[in-house]
Amino acid sequence: MGDDARPEYLVSTDWLADHLGDPDVRVLDVTARLTAQLVNRAKEACFDVGHVPGSQSFDVADRAGVLSDPTRSLPWMWPTPEQFIQTMHDHGVGPGTQVVLVARTPRPGIDSGTMWCTRAWWTMHHMGVDVAVLDGGLERWEAEGRPMTTEGTPVPDVSPFIVDDGWARGRATKDDVVRALASPTCVVDALPAESFDGTGTSYGPRGGHIDGAVNVPYRSLIEAETAAFVDADTMRATLAAADLFDQPAVITYCGGAIAATVDAFCLKLCGYSDVSVYDGSLMEWSADPDLPMA
Repeated sequence: MGDDARPEYLVSTDWLADHLGDPDVRVLDVTARLTAQLVNRAKEACFDVGHVPGSQSFDVADRAGVLSDPTRSLPWMWPTPEQFIQTMHDHGVGPGTQVVLVARTPRPGIDSGTMWCTRAWWTMHHMGVDVAVLDGGLERWEAEGRPMTTEGTPVPDVSPFIVDDGWARGRATKDDVVRALASPTCVVDALPAESFDGTGTSYGPRGGHIDGAVNVPYRSLIEAETAAFVDADTMRATLAAADLFDQPAVITYCGGAIAATVDAFCLKLCGYSDVSVYDGSLMEWSADPDLPMA
């Protein structure tokens, strides 16, 4: 992807197969199968049926999931450092641990494995975890005849994780977006075009998009539902068409700060670092009638 790209943020199925037995590698399965009440049934419906040997179920998608602050009124809001440290302890992630995120998409068009992988990556990366996404997800792993199991995995005891002092740099607040709209910072809507223009699904009481935002649908950056990203040239061309590489900073958003992490991850993958994700996204923004929408 060029000299400034970060290919280490993705790992291949070959790499994972070669490192499954490494004592410092943790494989976390972030598959989602959400109910209308935002309860994740993926462990029973998917993980317990078959998973990568040695992997753990890592429930990010539930409205009060392992990378969310359950005290907040909106789902999927960033955890506090203290909550994050406890989650890492519960899953055997400590200083020096390499995490690989895997997922599948049990219901295409509903449970996107890509956006749950990038959502988990976005939070964990900025908290300081050495973390990567399995390129092609569990669909590619299984298509290649790689091993699956139903056996459980003991969680190793590790030293307490140390959160990066700059962990909040990956998260944008409502106030950050308000300031961005009056500055050169570019605000990017990662939802489909029909949501952007108000003719499709809305996320909150008002449809449309944040006034002043540009639209880069996250699906334009993937070839399949689960972490099968477009090739490097296509990815760069898609992001460059919106002039994102020429911006001093970028804030991405969507309905609930999940799909927005796909755009943000791809920018990072291409070597662009000044990007954050609006935590409340349209669930928060559209509920405030004083905030501009178009």
